[in-house]
Amino acid sequence: MLKLFHFLKPYKVTLVAVILLTFLLTLGTLFIPTLTAEIVNKGVMKGDIPYIIKAGVFMLLISALTGAVNVFINRLATNLSAGLARDIREAVFVKVQSFSITDFNKIGTASMITRATSDVTLIGDTTIMFILMLLPAPVMAIGGLCLTFAKDRVLALIIVATMVVFLLLAALLGKKVILLFKLIQIKMDNINRTLRENVIGVRVIRAFNREKYEKSRVDAASSDYADNAIRINKMIAVLQPIAMMIINCGIIGILWLGGVRAAEGAVQIGDIMAMVEYCFLILIFLIMGVMMFMYIPRAQACADRINEILMINPEISDMAVPHSGRKEYAHLEFRDVTFRYPNAEEPVLSNLSFESSSGEVTAIIGGTGAGKSTIASLILRFFEIERGCILLDGIDIRELSQKELRDKIGFVPQKTFLFSGTILENIRYGTENATQQQVEHAAKVAQAHDFITEMEQGYHSHVAQGGSNLSGGQKQRLAIARALIRKPEFYIFDDSFSALDFNTDAKLRRALKSETGSSTVVIIAQRVSSIMDADRIIVLDDGKIAGIGRHGDLMKKCDVYRQIAASQLSEEELV
Repeated sequence: MLKLFHFLKPYKVTLVAVILLTFLLTLGTLFIPTLTAEIVNKGVMKGDIPYIIKAGVFMLLISALTGAVNVFINRLATNLSAGLARDIREAVFVKVQSFSITDFNKIGTASMITRATSDVTLIGDTTIMFILMLLPAPVMAIGGLCLTFAKDRVLALIIVATMVVFLLLAALLGKKVILLFKLIQIKMDNINRTLRENVIGVRVIRAFNREKYEKSRVDAASSDYADNAIRINKMIAVLQPIAMMIINCGIIGILWLGGVRAAEGAVQIGDIMAMVEYCFLILIFLIMGVMMFMYIPRAQACADRINEILMINPEISDMAVPHSGRKEYAHLEFRDVTFRYPNAEEPVLSNLSFESSSGEVTAIIGGTGAGKSTIASLILRFFEIERGCILLDGIDIRELSQKELRDKIGFVPQKTFLFSGTILENIRYGTENATQQQVEHAAKVAQAHDFITEMEQGYHSHVAQGGSNLSGGQKQRLAIARALIRKPEFYIFDDSFSALDFNTDAKLRRALKSETGSSTVVIIAQRVSSIMDADRIIVLDDGKIAGIGRHGDLMKKCDVYRQIAASQLSEEELV
């Protein structure tokens, strides 16, 4: 957790104030039993009513003051804890934003969510508990023992004995609890991962009638977490009554031995009462401190998991001084590019070389697993290539900042993703200052305007998370509109027309021709009919280029393309 302490710097004044006020609060709490003893010894035992009234009023003032300070400390500690959790969560989010796809895969989505939510929350909660429970414990123990030894050393030794017995018990149980706390967050990751898969894959689960199986998976993950939580709670439940028994035994010992010593004149009645109060206060604060101490390993495990994210050096990062030259990047060139996914034995793309110029439509086609979508990911620099280079207008994309590179590209992914919100917000995503007229124009080109206006609220219609309340074709058209509204120099359509019927597909392609103008367009497709009019078609086979040319040329000289076409087109279309 020490590595996260730098997040406390903005709150150092608040932290110092809380520590000082906690110290004063503890001293005030320690003073009340001594004041009680004085009232009994000097007032009650001697019948001095004016002294009792005077000392009683003073005690009320001290109690009121300590109560007000306690409220103020709680308020400061709560603000500090909430602010700390917010800052850590923001830092995690900012760090995650710089991750490459490979970096994301190292951590895992479920674990990433757990770390940014429950782990951070636990650290915030531990901070406030540390301030309110653990921080006063040593002050109370040391101060209380000093005051008890000043009153009677023999009775003070009883308190010391009860403290030793309690700390031995706490150490014995603490070792087991600490080990279990380290497992708790791992079990939480498993629950989140299982629940996330069930929510995202609900259609597949229902289609295959696997509800019972998935329920058993969730039950198993939940039971695994619950078993560990129950074991921890059982140990803590054992500690609490035993601790109270130790306190009661200590109080009984003080009352019995104190009575004997009072009879001998060695100690006064008021001092015995103060001893009882000190015994109770010291052990109660020790119990709270030990309970808090047991939570520290869990918080430490959470801090380690958060630090793991914050300490990751992103696989893809910008140069110290990124290239900032031309305003337009329209010419694309792959030069001997080889790429393999992490931990893969064979490369996905091997020695890939091709060019795509301004105003041209370059189509990429090939069988499943040929590496088509990987090309789109490499252009956007989601992954780092193993060998070769990718050039935009002769500039290696690694010399450009990631922001500048992606600002120039309008990307429509193979798996369309829409955000919860309205249709208007989704089309404007990435171009927030777009006007209503620009949004509608982009929707018309994408053939989305008609179905949008048919909705009750039009462009303000609600979109569920992931666009689950829209059809596949509707989602694709909204994603195309989202890319078009940016008016980039470079378009990438990754199998973005697969959910469209042929009539809509044809209309969309005619509209795109005039809309894309001088931009460079790369279309990744499965259907030959979608790319027959492309200026250049690149045929991929097992990560290598099997042919480059126009449709007619490839039909004559490329066997792979001819086989793909023959499997999709009629005899009349093949002629």
